[in-house]
Amino acid sequence: MKSEIKQLIVIGDSSVYGWGDSEGGGWCGRLRRHWMDSSCNPILYPLGIRGDGLEKVAQRWHREWYCRGELRRKLPTGLILAVGINDTAKVGRIDGRPQLSKEAFKFGLEELLKKIKKETFVMVMGLTAVSEEKMPFAECLWYSNTACSSYERLIEECCLELDIPFLATFQEMRSKPSYESLIMPDGIHLNSEGHKWLFEKISNWPSLQKWAQS
Repeated sequence: MKSEIKQLIVIGDSSVYGWGDSEGGGWCGRLRRHWMDSSCNPILYPLGIRGDGLEKVAQRWHREWYCRGELRRKLPTGLILAVGINDTAKVGRIDGRPQLSKEAFKFGLEELLKKIKKETFVMVMGLTAVSEEKMPFAECLWYSNTACSSYERLIEECCLELDIPFLATFQEMRSKPSYESLIMPDGIHLNSEGHKWLFEKISNWPSLQKWAQS
């Protein structure tokens, strides 16, 4: 039997915020309600900001985590990191530079994960697919499935090197014949069905289940 309620921080971009899911409030909102209705009931804080990339998340994660020690002044014992898709976007033109190069992304992610791991139990999510024919997003950003796949591999490599649980999402979503039906008309954000699909995958993630039930 668990002796106390656990707290989980989920930090990242618009996916964590729940943008695009007018029905369920995003996969985080769905997970929060799921836990409220079950015996597994950690307190979940979705801390997503639209447009955030790795560098912005690295700047804010510690104060976001530290200020939520509401339970007997104990800090949250779990953190899910969900970031990276915004770093893949090429700026200005389809063959432009990404917002954060692969080399800088991998180095920055390794440093961030090392810092988080020293403070709390960390888990990391992969990326989702995009609709390339809808590009450019906001008339200036080109997202591609090739880039998303490449950056997700870098995320997985970092997690393997640091022995951190990783949930691969891109390839499974991309392999679905109707994967674009999970994406909003803007080409990058998940719609309600997309958030539902991601919630179902995350809620059955063994690493998360083990953390929540321990």
